[in-house]
Amino acid sequence: MTAESPLIHSMRTAVAAAPEDVPLRLHLAELLLEAGHADAAVAEIAVTLQHAPGDARARELMARAMGAGPSPAVIPEPAATPGPPAPVPDAPPASEVRPAAGFDWRAAENQVGDVVPPRYTEAPLTVDGSGDPGDADAWDVESPGTVRLADVGGMQEVKERLEAAFLAPLRNPELRRLYGKSLRGGLLLYGPPGCGKTFIARAVAGELGASFLSVSVNDVLDMWIGNSERNMHEVFQTARRQAPCVVFLDELDALGGKRSRTQSNGMRTTVNQLLTELDGVDAGANEGVFVLAATNVPWDVDIALRRPGRLDRTLLVLPPDGPAREAILRYHLRERPIENVDLGKLVKATDGLSGADLAHVCEAAAEHALLDSARTGTVRMIGMKDLLAAARKIAPSTEPWFAAARNVAMYANDGGMYDDLVTYLKKKRKL
Repeated sequence: MTAESPLIHSMRTAVAAAPEDVPLRLHLAELLLEAGHADAAVAEIAVTLQHAPGDARARELMARAMGAGPSPAVIPEPAATPGPPAPVPDAPPASEVRPAAGFDWRAAENQVGDVVPPRYTEAPLTVDGSGDPGDADAWDVESPGTVRLADVGGMQEVKERLEAAFLAPLRNPELRRLYGKSLRGGLLLYGPPGCGKTFIARAVAGELGASFLSVSVNDVLDMWIGNSERNMHEVFQTARRQAPCVVFLDELDALGGKRSRTQSNGMRTTVNQLLTELDGVDAGANEGVFVLAATNVPWDVDIALRRPGRLDRTLLVLPPDGPAREAILRYHLRERPIENVDLGKLVKATDGLSGADLAHVCEAAAEHALLDSARTGTVRMIGMKDLLAAARKIAPSTEPWFAAARNVAMYANDGGMYDDLVTYLKKKRKL
């Protein structure tokens, strides 16, 4: 193949930086075609037609590229020594070159079908590279799941609080209307990491028979001015179209951190947009949209998000209690080869561990038994010795969180916001 010119190389770099720029990619294809790189031009035009299948210029270039044949090879200069002239390759018959006017697009698609595999499944963009995918949702909304609160092992107090503060008014519309109870407002789950806040949110969605839309900071924040606010708006617009829908805001401290502590104007405007969406642009706009949020550091959440009508109810999600630990251990051991496991003893030995810690205990015990079997050449089962040894080696990952929460409970419990946390710390003699 002939070497590419500096111009073509620069154009390739520009296209790589803006892969959805249709005119730019077509310009590169035209340069490749003029330079004799027909195969490369076909590849670029094929990508363009995925974005803009109706682009007349792209179709015309494809016709030219398909009629140009393969890129010419470099033919060496004839040797200076005398001899018979090298044979000249025959030109392709005129019948094999299809005119642009009668171009067989089906044959062309079959020929270039493997050149560029399909990369996109959303609606194509318009000719100029812009466009709106219509009513298609840009966010993954999960259909109503089968997970219910009954599937959450133990944690009876959490379930009762959820029922009283959130689920009962939603399940009883007649009583709600009788007492004038509004559907506005959301629920903030807080507590140490790895204790099942996301699973509880999914269970709430299952109880309501609602779709589930999980949103994290990576889904919303964007480096370009205005895009983060637009993303936040699209999240709620999607939820309104899919109502009833539970919007789960994960890591709320990152999405809605205190505006007084951030130097980024973009972050402040993103929090402002979140406040606007929680209020609903129009009266009743959020009907059927239930907002749940989770955070490990509620004291870093902007106070405006806790105002009545927004995330005005809180629920402390603590490390799993005894029944919950038993259910978690049973789940993680269900498909592993175990023998003579005393779950009651193991539950007592893992007091204070989070759900993630318990999963680690089972994983570490399985790894120890596996390595022992490989070393001895005799396969053996996972026993209590493996599990207890793993539990002793794993320090509760929740301790650093409680160390920080203790100071908040002692000195920043304004209005009784963290009374549940104070009660728990006193019960565990941590305060």
